[in-house]
Amino acid sequence: MITEIIIYIGLALIGLGALADLIASIGMHRFKNFYLRLHATTVGTIWGAVFPIIGASLIAFVYEPLGPYKYLMGGAGLVTALIIILLAPAGSHALARAIHRAGIAKVVPCVHDELNPQLCGDKQ
Repeated sequence: MITEIIIYIGLALIGLGALADLIASIGMHRFKNFYLRLHATTVGTIWGAVFPIIGASLIAFVYEPLGPYKYLMGGAGLVTALIIILLAPAGSHALARAIHRAGIAKVVPCVHDELNPQLCGDKQ
């Protein structure tokens, strides 16, 4: 009974990850500037990668044909999800900071930019 519940939770997490990837890809297509698109890719990475990996790990923990390797598979998936959770926001922040410092992407409409006022693309 508990095995089936864990399998259904894992499948739900995999489905939620697929839905999050779809939403992130729509955001990548529809958003106007670099920073919003970067946000959409980060959402796609966190929700669209971590949730399916956790779901597959849950399924691996209860999948008997794996034998003793089910703990290795499930544990490796959880460690991978933890690494993605830690590194994806740091990577997107580093990318946004590098683009901002290089002055490549302008934010339109720009209300206020304390770091570099010249980067405001739309002064009104």
